[in-house]
Amino acid sequence: MAEATTVEPTRRDFLYIATGAAAAVGAGAIAWPLISQMNPDASTLALASTEVDISSLAEGGIMTVKWRGKPVFVRHRTATEIKEAVATPLAQLPDPQADSARVKKPEWLIVIGVCTHLGCVPLGHQGDYEGWFCPCHGSHYDTSGRIRKGPAPRNLDVPDYQFVTDTKVRIG
Repeated sequence: MAEATTVEPTRRDFLYIATGAAAAVGAGAIAWPLISQMNPDASTLALASTEVDISSLAEGGIMTVKWRGKPVFVRHRTATEIKEAVATPLAQLPDPQADSARVKKPEWLIVIGVCTHLGCVPLGHQGDYEGWFCPCHGSHYDTSGRIRKGPAPRNLDVPDYQFVTDTKVRIG
């Protein structure tokens, strides 16, 4: 039978471990400020949510508010607009999404006002579907913010929002 021999750690082994640990701490100390500077600025965090008073918005009107540096469209839809949005067959849509999945209250539509093609700002109450029209490249959106025609690949994005009261909405 062979005997197992154990090698005792030497002073050199200790120095290798201590040097490696010091290098790891030093690398972390250098990397921390570089990574930390990528966190959002305090002014950006302050814009994380905004409250909008929608009591003055007449039926059929669109209000544009700024949230996180982007326009957000708040649309007070008419009964006819709601009926048309609900009745649209999903098979006709390039990015199928039911109207009920895009709104919390049928009469209020809240979408980020940035065209999903190249980031232009669409114009309200225009286009073939009386929703939004992006004049830059010709994308047409309906009254539910869904892409119906043009080069845009998907519907206008719906931000996180909740109704604080019947006349106030918190976006973000």
